[in-house]
Amino acid sequence: MKIAILVEGATETAFKPVLLDFLKSRLQQMPKLKFIPHDGRVPKGDKLKRIVENLLIGKDAFNAVIALTDVYTGTNDFQDGADAKAKMREWVGNNPNFYPHVAQYDFEAWLLPYWSTIQKLAKSNKSAPAGLPEKVNHGNPPSYRIKEVFETGKCQRSYNKIRDGARILKDQDLMVSVNQCPELKAFINTIIELSKGDLIP
Repeated sequence: MKIAILVEGATETAFKPVLLDFLKSRLQQMPKLKFIPHDGRVPKGDKLKRIVENLLIGKDAFNAVIALTDVYTGTNDFQDGADAKAKMREWVGNNPNFYPHVAQYDFEAWLLPYWSTIQKLAKSNKSAPAGLPEKVNHGNPPSYRIKEVFETGKCQRSYNKIRDGARILKDQDLMVSVNQCPELKAFINTIIELSKGDLIP
């Protein structure tokens, strides 16, 4: 099973190692996962359609393509996760081997369950945002919240997704975040299902 995963570049660097470790613990047969990073954000419209179609043809064709986008991309393309998935499906068209997924409202929502680690790295005692991680937004998405903790903490520097995202996730049990983040669970379950594994209930 060969799966291409379209991601925003920095997300790949921060997330890939912990995702692979998690999948290895749950799958007898690991799929070949190729992360295809895009600077800034996953493409949209006809460009996304072309990329997906090209990955599914030819001698090096993938069996499936997953697109993982943030809902909050810095532009107002998407209202929420459901809207983002519907739009990506619309752009790509009726393709059974394309699976749109989202981080709602951005990738950092999946880091919020590890708040004590965020506090430690930022040297801050600021309390975690209230509510479920994927509901945290109100014009102030999770990445902004984490950035604020770093900038007001005693570590005296800003949050960097590549450096700090990876450090927050290092040695963590991804199941903690999966249990609080339905979109993360859906994304991982797509990979597990394509790999003929047992889905996370």
